[in-house]
Amino acid sequence: MHVSLAQFRPRKGQLAENLERVRQIVESSVLEGVDLLVFPETALTGYFLEGAVPELSVSPAEVVQRLGSPPLDAPDLVLGAYERGRAGAHNMAVYLTPGEEHWEVVHVHRKLFLPTYGVFDEARFVSPGLEARAFDTRWGRVGLLVCEDMHHSLVPTLLALDGADLLVCLAASPARDFHAESGLPGSLERWDVVGRAIAMEHGAHLLVCHLVGSEGGKIFPGGSVGYDPDGRILGRGPLFEEARVDFHLDPDASLRARTRVSGLSDLRIMLPHLVRGLDPREGEGGAEVESTARASRQRMSDDSSAPARATARSVTPGPVGPDPEDGSVLELDLALVERALVGFLVDEVQRRRGFEGVVVGLSGGVDSAVAAALAVQAFGAANVHGLLLPYATSSPESLEHGRLVGETFGIEVRTTPISAPVDAYVENDEPDMSDLRRGNVAARFRSLILWDQSARLGVLPLGTGNKSERLLGYYTWHADDSPPINPLGDLFKTQVWALARHLGVPEVVVTKPPSADLVEGVDDEDELGVGYELADRILFWLLRGLAPARLVAAGFPEQEVSLVSSRLEGTHWKREQPTIAMISSTAIGEFYLRPVDL
Repeated sequence: MHVSLAQFRPRKGQLAENLERVRQIVESSVLEGVDLLVFPETALTGYFLEGAVPELSVSPAEVVQRLGSPPLDAPDLVLGAYERGRAGAHNMAVYLTPGEEHWEVVHVHRKLFLPTYGVFDEARFVSPGLEARAFDTRWGRVGLLVCEDMHHSLVPTLLALDGADLLVCLAASPARDFHAESGLPGSLERWDVVGRAIAMEHGAHLLVCHLVGSEGGKIFPGGSVGYDPDGRILGRGPLFEEARVDFHLDPDASLRARTRVSGLSDLRIMLPHLVRGLDPREGEGGAEVESTARASRQRMSDDSSAPARATARSVTPGPVGPDPEDGSVLELDLALVERALVGFLVDEVQRRRGFEGVVVGLSGGVDSAVAAALAVQAFGAANVHGLLLPYATSSPESLEHGRLVGETFGIEVRTTPISAPVDAYVENDEPDMSDLRRGNVAARFRSLILWDQSARLGVLPLGTGNKSERLLGYYTWHADDSPPINPLGDLFKTQVWALARHLGVPEVVVTKPPSADLVEGVDDEDELGVGYELADRILFWLLRGLAPARLVAAGFPEQEVSLVSSRLEGTHWKREQPTIAMISSTAIGEFYLRPVDL
């Protein structure tokens, strides 16, 4: 059986265009003798549709009608889409087989488990399916899963018990956690753990077809994969790019695996007993077992010394928490991050918004240098425009380093001093202005010029702020954070330094003390009161839910933990859009929800 996973980058919200591309891929697969062609979750529209789900939902019958007549010798087809139904929308996987005049619907699986954690809020926009069952096809018995379904072991188990020899999962799972030297995003490593376990436990082939591309900054990695019934990886698609991933499956492999290991047949025998056992009032001995358990709990509560004795025997000293000196938790697979961020820029600037390039303010510092280097890879040096915007107190070294970055990456650089307009305001209207206020005025004036030059050049402004600055609130609101696209906003400062060296940013730029260059002789760490190396480690663990007291107990310096924690907690407002008084049931961003890239 020749299976092909079409690792697909949909055009967000463009149903007709995506269906036309599906038709083209189907036609090319005929020439290659493909038996089953699989597309990812929500391939017809893109995944993060939010409030646009109803208008972009289709019924299986509409999919059939829009696909038109299948070509001669067409493969079976699995497509992911949002389904329009009487009771609301569903996230569906539809299995189609070619008929004489049109595609025929063999089976529709509606996603059961709708994630509502992290970046996901799917249950707000679609309804869950209520059943999972296998079905017969001309190539054997198949079971479908959609993304989160695969991470609940009961669903593939039910499909296998229903006779599925082949499990097919459609996924739209954003890449997360680019651990050093891993070669894969950490999210895909977790998929491998789950996928291999499912294939081995059930003695079934498992195919996972992943979406690619960027939607609102969430980067789908691709890396579609197949597992044989022994849990071996048959092959994997490339990361961050469209591709076809082909497998030739042995139809007898499941039978051989299930003959060697009788796990599935044993489960089929035991399942009725296990289900009855979930209710202690049902099944043989159920009431007696529950009565015994109650008696045991009563004896434990009567013997007040028992828990204390047990605790004294079982507790052993262990580490209090993370190591303050361990910076390895922040290390990244830099080559993988580079590929992800370059793809992100291409998707968000060119494919999504239709601009050919960007304009970036080159401060002479490492952040803007890294952003510029990534942009050159994404758009070519001719489409990256550098601006040097010095103020009177700016260091001459900053101008020198900004020009050096431009020369290193082949960027044409324009210098526009901002001292005269800023000082005109200060001298005429605010002669007693503090250095801090003047620095903020200069930062906002730089942003004004960046936006105006973007209009002149027909490009987008590129953001350069890093995650450490954002979490610590160490930036000028509606200045540094104003550009609509930012490749660095989820990288800690120490990670930006590492990526800079990887990308070939001049060492003199990487090693110089970080500074906003708005007040002469003052750098970031002077103003923050803590170095980035330590601040980043503290932030890393605070974001993972460890309390400040836990970090202090582990050996982190109390003063720095308190400082970082207070800045983190006290600057949430700077990381959000302006707070709007909500007085209607159509409030933007609360009730009226549309994705940024639709």
